[in-house]
Amino acid sequence: RQRFDLYLPQASPRGLVVFVHGGYWRRFNRKLWSWVAAGPLRHDWAVAIPGYTLCPDIRISGITRQIAVAIEHLSTEIEGPIRLVGHSAGGHLVTRMLCPNVLAPEVGSRIERTVSISGLHDLSPLLRTTMNETLRLSIDEAREESAATYMPAVKARLTCWVGSDELSEFLRQNTLLRHWRDTGMTVTEIEASGHNHFTVIHPLADPESKLTRELVD
Repeated sequence: RQRFDLYLPQASPRGLVVFVHGGYWRRFNRKLWSWVAAGPLRHDWAVAIPGYTLCPDIRISGITRQIAVAIEHLSTEIEGPIRLVGHSAGGHLVTRMLCPNVLAPEVGSRIERTVSISGLHDLSPLLRTTMNETLRLSIDEAREESAATYMPAVKARLTCWVGSDELSEFLRQNTLLRHWRDTGMTVTEIEASGHNHFTVIHPLADPESKLTRELVD
């Protein structure tokens, strides 16, 4: 699963967009998400979709490391700025990339924007769910893998994007990185009207959608 698909625009790439898929760290694979590349590609961004090992064959901390390794490798494939976008568990993973001691400094310095869609930034509530039988989170790992625990090491512009019709927990999670503004970082929170957890990502396929524009403009 530690492979990636790389989609190239017809023109020379303006830079690299990395999309990290969700599935509560337990489901799906990169091939199911190729359609999200359509929007950024039309704006001449290369789009990479990395895969990763799924729980319970790995811990969430291991997935974080796999995504960091993928981004570091991709940074040698495509020149220019890097922008990150992830959905649900992928939203967790892209915000973790901005935390201390995750990415190599020379790679982190190239990240200029991150969009966390329905991202999970505090993992502690998962300790009380049956899902944790698969995730195997401990109290310490839940804290260490929560972006909300940290101040950012990579001060790229961050957009936390959620559907207005999502569960209240996702709406709460969307607000948990406000304290990153204390570093001077730009953090924007958006509730997309009429979207739920599954439809909120659909506009990435539309090159003129507000979501795609938030990522690539």
